[in-house]
Amino acid sequence: MPKRKLQRFEELKEFERTFQFPYPLVHTDHGLRGHWNEKVFGNQHPLVLELGCGRGEYTVSLARHFPEMNFVGVDIKGARIWRGAKTITEENIRNAAFLRVQVEWLPEFFKAGEVKEIWVTFPDPQPQLSRENRRLTNPRFLAMYRMLTVSGGLFHLKTDNRPLFDYTLEMLAKEQGILKICTYDLYRDTPENFKLDIQTTYEQKFILEDLNINYLCFQWA
Repeated sequence: MPKRKLQRFEELKEFERTFQFPYPLVHTDHGLRGHWNEKVFGNQHPLVLELGCGRGEYTVSLARHFPEMNFVGVDIKGARIWRGAKTITEENIRNAAFLRVQVEWLPEFFKAGEVKEIWVTFPDPQPQLSRENRRLTNPRFLAMYRMLTVSGGLFHLKTDNRPLFDYTLEMLAKEQGILKICTYDLYRDTPENFKLDIQTTYEQKFILEDLNINYLCFQWA
């Protein structure tokens, strides 16, 4: 393993609001489930997750823009979340945290109804049919998100990949809830009050390439 990665893994251990539980540590008695606001944030603000957060720039930007909410970026790649974790530590952003774990293990860390909103930003589209079970918007994951989210909570997806977007719309049509926003070109058909300046590195690259950004917001019943 490259020396730089090893250094980052060591740094992650020291960050106050970064929690690492790659398998098989998932079943550790971490005490976080149902207690994020109490033990991590010290308030009762609504809890928002960003799944597959990568370097964490979206999580960090959301936290900066919405201090009245708490944000947790989730990713299994420690070398990636190091950037976001370091930023919230250096800038003392108290309403953001990072969790290093695979998405399928989220129920080990959040209880039913603990989460207000979930964001999935520019996930790997997993285009092969044989890899549908790895798409972050497949029926199995959507059912898990619904269980974790409060009644009336929101699910957001941003992606440049139209097939994944259409697939997600098809899956959400089978769920109980309301499609509140759906746009195939976020920067030309922008929802009211949407924060366009909150962007991932991938999104900035796609915008420069003049690719359409698809966005949806679904509200669970």
